[in-house]
Amino acid sequence: MANKFTLKQLTYFVLAGEHSSVTKAAELLFVSQPSISSAIHHLEDVTGLQLFIRHHAQGLSLTTQGWQFFHKAKALLKGADDLSQFAQTLGTEVSGSLSIVGFPTFTSLMMPSMLKEFVDQYPAVNVQCDEMHQRDLIQGLINSKYELAITYDMQLPANIEFTPLISLPPYVVVALNHPLAKKKQVSIHELAKHPMVMLDWPMSREYFSSLFIGQGIEPMISHNAHSLGMVRGMVANGFGYSIFNTPVHSNVALDGTKFASIPLKEELMPLTMGVAKLEQSQLTPAAEAFVEVLKNFASGILTPSQENSAERKTAV
Repeated sequence: MANKFTLKQLTYFVLAGEHSSVTKAAELLFVSQPSISSAIHHLEDVTGLQLFIRHHAQGLSLTTQGWQFFHKAKALLKGADDLSQFAQTLGTEVSGSLSIVGFPTFTSLMMPSMLKEFVDQYPAVNVQCDEMHQRDLIQGLINSKYELAITYDMQLPANIEFTPLISLPPYVVVALNHPLAKKKQVSIHELAKHPMVMLDWPMSREYFSSLFIGQGIEPMISHNAHSLGMVRGMVANGFGYSIFNTPVHSNVALDGTKFASIPLKEELMPLTMGVAKLEQSQLTPAAEAFVEVLKNFASGILTPSQENSAERKTAV
């Protein structure tokens, strides 16, 4: 019996049952009486039930089985109407669920405060946030596990649409007692003479190495670290310098040891932070609202070291 009758036929039947009249149902629905009668006959045929008793010149009345079928049909029609209204709200209201993923450098340093700003503005949105490296992050977008990703413009495939938000120039971090710590600017050629603590993540290490290779030199990598916390701690405790792009507004390692940030003298290739999505996907209102909050948030995240780099570039 499944799928052998339509919502329209059920609507005709319910209205005829409510008014005990084919004529009245036809008037209310602006259709012909034969259309109502045909729908009722079809329902009786496919269900094998007698739904109405016909009274000559006095309309019709529901049978016992007809009454039971009537109540189920009415509930089904209400559910269909509710579903239709719900679908409309999905397209207009900033509510529902939003799944996002961020590159690890962003999630710990920026995501909590940005999410707080978003949920304060849009409390009806349930936000789920993960962090992943670039390859897994991209796969999560392709598999529709995430609607948005906050990441860098690093090796993005053609089916990922990237909206750039802010350019993040590289800068140097060193221990307070490092020989370069008192400098107002430092050349990457000077850095190459000192030990480096490398953030050893896929794509990240290639980017940091390329900064040196582009200048015809190589970094002296003394330690590889696999977390930002470890890099900060190693730098602050004097194991070498490192290079960051993500803004760090507190120059304190997790163990409480302080470090210094220094602008680079050369205008080296920045990383561009932005928001990525699957190319053919249409953003929900919640995702669109999140992108707007992200745009406003991104405009004020540069550190003084990065602002100096940006000002030099603008002046040139």
